[in-house]
Amino acid sequence: MRLIFSRKGFDSTAGGVPSPVVSGRPVSLPIPTRMPTPTRYCDVATGIHLLVEELTRGRIRSDHNCHLDPDLDEESLPRRAGWRGALGQLGAAQSHLAKNSVGPGDLFLFWGLFRTAAIDPATKRWHFKGPREHRIFGWMQIDEVLRVGPDPQQVLQKYPWLEKHPHAEPGWAKSNTIYIAREQLRLPSRALNQKGFGLFGKGYRLTSDASPRASTWSVPRWLNPRTAGVGMTYHPDSRWSSDGSLTAAGRGQEFVADIGERDDALDWVAALFSPDVA
Repeated sequence: MRLIFSRKGFDSTAGGVPSPVVSGRPVSLPIPTRMPTPTRYCDVATGIHLLVEELTRGRIRSDHNCHLDPDLDEESLPRRAGWRGALGQLGAAQSHLAKNSVGPGDLFLFWGLFRTAAIDPATKRWHFKGPREHRIFGWMQIDEVLRVGPDPQQVLQKYPWLEKHPHAEPGWAKSNTIYIAREQLRLPSRALNQKGFGLFGKGYRLTSDASPRASTWSVPRWLNPRTAGVGMTYHPDSRWSSDGSLTAAGRGQEFVADIGERDDALDWVAALFSPDVA
């Protein structure tokens, strides 16, 4: 089994600000886009258009197109029967996933840059406060991998409920690919009554409590190659420390860790769905 630590949402490049943590809950903001998409911020039923407008100080408006991907929340848009979570990828990031044999049964853990946000009592508008951090906000276990390419018609005939997904729009590159979620999460030798995709209520903080830098992570021993861990793509030995910290790579979207059936790694995954995170 592989875990894919997948970077998504607003950051200093895409969107220009972090995504907010609202009342302890990470709210990943889909990035603005000029690429094919059927969705604007104001179309998303969860009301994120207000957060986007006010946290970017009006630089990104509510009627701007957004790339709602990964699409994990059924309540975000009107859905057809049979809808499931899905993720699209293409280009170098898709090549990296394919090179590392990512496929059915593997688990995406979506993370991003976050910062606490609250309404300013004086202005009645959203503003940031406190430090930035990296946090896991969602998950998706792969059921199928669809090679879509520039023409999605065949895929939409079989999966019409993908109609709202941006990667089911025409005009993408040949490498355009959609990953569809399993209905139920299945881990080796573990019984979990959990959907195969979704958003965490609190999320999992990756940033070390001992560091002011969001990119300094506190990592478990099973991941750290300096403590007999499996390691992770994009992260050579020089980025890991024997004290349990990692300097996360500034480039790359998909970091792949092949955990096989390691009990310690699977225990860590299962713990993500405890009340402290979920």
